[in-house]
Amino acid sequence: MHSVLNSVWEFFPGPLLQRPKRLQLAALCHRGEGADREYLLITSRDTGRWIIPKGWPIRGLKSNETALREAWEEAGVTASKADDEPIGVYTYDKRLASGWATPVETLVYSVSVGGLVDDFPESHQRRRIWVDAGTAAEMVNEEELKHIFRHQQAISLS
Repeated sequence: MHSVLNSVWEFFPGPLLQRPKRLQLAALCHRGEGADREYLLITSRDTGRWIIPKGWPIRGLKSNETALREAWEEAGVTASKADDEPIGVYTYDKRLASGWATPVETLVYSVSVGGLVDDFPESHQRRRIWVDAGTAAEMVNEEELKHIFRHQQAISLS
């Protein structure tokens, strides 16, 4: 009986009550070339887990420009260039201040880092680390983000 109710819920009222995914824009910050390429990870402010800089769209900025702004605010990335098109996408559930979680789709832009400063808007709230793609894939929690890092690792080894 329970499986019948689940099937009915998933077919009709569930999708009607589900909100669409919200959108965030992220920066996959890197430096170096080939096998020497490293990726920048930062800690989240709430749980301290390893993530990449990301945030909500900013009116008046293109998506890749928003990714660059987030890289600056959250990691101190300067003198950088973001690709025009995303290199991947991942989803996760964002815990809101209300305690509820909302599904978020995150477009990931490749960002070539030209500089890094120690004094940036969120410098006292986050830690950062440079790691290779394989290590980054092991450090992040989101499966689709792990896949993006593994893909980067395959590219750097070819």
